[in-house]
Amino acid sequence: MPSSVTSTKRSISRKSSVSGRKPESGPRGSTRATRVAILGGGHGGKALLEIFAQDPLARLVGLAETKAETTGTELAEQLSVPVTHDYREILKMKGVDLIIDVTGSPEVEKALQRIRKPSVAIIGGASAKFMWRLIDARIRATTEIEKTLTRYQSLFRRYVKEEAESAVDEERTRIACEIHDGLVQTLVGVNFKMERCGELIQQEPTKCFDLMNEAKVQLKHGIQEARQVVFNLRPGQYERLDLLSALSNYLDAYKKQNRVRVDFSHVGSDARLHPKTKVFVFRIIQEALQNSSKHAKATTVRVELTIHQDALSATISDNGIGFDVHAVSRNPDKWDHFGLRGMKERAGLLGGEASWTSQKGLGTTVSVFIPLARKDATRNVKKS
Repeated sequence: MPSSVTSTKRSISRKSSVSGRKPESGPRGSTRATRVAILGGGHGGKALLEIFAQDPLARLVGLAETKAETTGTELAEQLSVPVTHDYREILKMKGVDLIIDVTGSPEVEKALQRIRKPSVAIIGGASAKFMWRLIDARIRATTEIEKTLTRYQSLFRRYVKEEAESAVDEERTRIACEIHDGLVQTLVGVNFKMERCGELIQQEPTKCFDLMNEAKVQLKHGIQEARQVVFNLRPGQYERLDLLSALSNYLDAYKKQNRVRVDFSHVGSDARLHPKTKVFVFRIIQEALQNSSKHAKATTVRVELTIHQDALSATISDNGIGFDVHAVSRNPDKWDHFGLRGMKERAGLLGGEASWTSQKGLGTTVSVFIPLARKDATRNVKKS
């Protein structure tokens, strides 16, 4: 045996005995961690390392990669996972329960086919490639959520500076509900399917593959939801926000996502509006449209925005199922659930008001009126 291979084998044996990352077996009656070895330290190997390193029921025992430095080998060193440049050293190891091949090498694939160890499960070829791509998509979806939360924190600080704490609290609740009802539920479902796949991968590989396909579809939906939440959080740069463009972009996305007809008309220019006025008006219209899609079951909505020298007015109407405005206004839970309190408070912070006209079966119209003479017009005169 060449000296380089011998030294590599000794390195694996030594690291396996001293790494102490996860025990082979726990107390009496507990489940022993599955010992996992990965062939390939590229993008796929790195994705697999990331997910198995966080799994208490798995223990990484080795990584094989021919190249000296890859993203996978760098991560393996950080995790104290033994690394070898000869995949055959992994195949000779005794303490392995699962080998995953993401090298794409025909030579490695043939070597795996020759293995006759009933105690070792082997995943390779298209199945392994599909697995790491699915895991990588899950990691990216999680990253998307973290970015969403970071952007929300920035929005929160912005509103506090504008002395609009009550509006921020309402926005926080709305976004938290969006994430909980959408993204979190999607990821919980994916996690359950992945756990089930782990149970079925040897006994029922066909059913396992079907579950992985379902999980992939769920992940795509979760990523789409994350992007929508990000867009809802930040329609543009607040200091230079173009209200009309932001509304046009949002309405285009709203129309595609909810499959409804959207009519948008506007009169006047938003160039002289205060940034706070632009953001609050955008949020009021956004909340009204969210109600139309979630509660009213509308198929058509119309948004009209009029900006005069001394006032701004907006109406958002739909052909949905409608509701009893008087009854809802007397029920604090429904008043908050529909976001009506938030819309009214935002309009009030601008010195204006928001009102609703609705009847069951006849749709709903939200009317917003904001005076501009005191703040926005004065601000424009000072600049000129």
